[in-house]
Amino acid sequence: MKTVLRPLAWALPALALLAGCNGGDSEKAKPEPHAIATYSSVEFKDLPAVSDADLLAGFQAWRNGCQKLTRDPVWAATCGAAASVPADPAQVRGFLQQNLQVYGLRSAQNDANGLITGYYEPVYPGSLTRSATANVPVYGPPDDMIVVDLASVYPELKGKRLRGRVEGRVLKPYDTAEAIYRDGAKAPVLAWLTDPMDLQFLQIQGSGRVQLEDGRQLRLGYADQNGHPYRPIGRWLVEQGQLKKEDVTMGSIHAWAQANPQRVPELLASNPSYVFFATGPDSNEGPRGSLNVPLTAGYSVAIDRKVIPLGSLLWLSTTRPDGAPVVRPVGAQDTGGAITGEVRADLFWGTGPEAGELAGNMKQQGQIWMLWPKGAALPDVPKVP
Repeated sequence: MKTVLRPLAWALPALALLAGCNGGDSEKAKPEPHAIATYSSVEFKDLPAVSDADLLAGFQAWRNGCQKLTRDPVWAATCGAAASVPADPAQVRGFLQQNLQVYGLRSAQNDANGLITGYYEPVYPGSLTRSATANVPVYGPPDDMIVVDLASVYPELKGKRLRGRVEGRVLKPYDTAEAIYRDGAKAPVLAWLTDPMDLQFLQIQGSGRVQLEDGRQLRLGYADQNGHPYRPIGRWLVEQGQLKKEDVTMGSIHAWAQANPQRVPELLASNPSYVFFATGPDSNEGPRGSLNVPLTAGYSVAIDRKVIPLGSLLWLSTTRPDGAPVVRPVGAQDTGGAITGEVRADLFWGTGPEAGELAGNMKQQGQIWMLWPKGAALPDVPKVP
């Protein structure tokens, strides 16, 4: 078995100011720890077996994202060829074997198993106007937030952005979530929700819909973020002794909030990250992920792009919360602040309560294989997260 190591090493010796930067550490100015992604070459025949239905659905979901890779020198030829493959299991398998090399992902400790979670598009009650019951604002990007692309000055910081506000002649980090909850933001209000926990879960999922009183739904998608690091509210509940680690789910967090309404502001303040939204078309398509293509329920995943480039075709083997196997190809079409690690994926389950039940209870072990164009060098990982 051929094993290829790609070090994910980065250092931020002079970037303490990145408290307002995606992924920045606002507490300490120290180099990030090293991580190693191991890509182990395996034969296509050694992949776990998948049903014809899952093969076709996963292949189609991945192919939908190929439209965003037509100018990518790694994927352009493969995506071009994929466009003409008919919906026939034998021909799809033949195409994959002929054009793609399989690599099993391993952690720095050479462990093939990793954490597979789930997410979904929630639907929450709300209004386009403020009322006595709908009084939790959903903000669009603030008018006074400055976003600086650091790669324009430091090319090695590709993908890093600094977010802040100008005060006098100084650019300072933008407000934390606690300050925004308390003081509001100089930003357009897109809708009003009825529960602050709905807003928190909307931010965690990254997209969702607001169910309006007239029956219409307003679709919301991720637009920007305040630049502060994401810290899971479930972790705060564990640290406070309110929940056990193994009991943390969206359902248990929501139940705790209902039983402890006076402590909800404290809970929300424990996560300094705050997400701003944009409205989208009300359609039957899934929400758009980081690749800017509609996500496919059950066949799109969010990944750590330090390990897996967006648009990649993956082979996923895990289980549902009830133990039923989930083995299928999926498209790497989204990212998330909490999705970090060498063997890590967040499976999109769809829209509404049923999808939410699956997503909220999914904390499974699983394995991931990356199908990469034959003859292409393995992905160059950035020097910073």
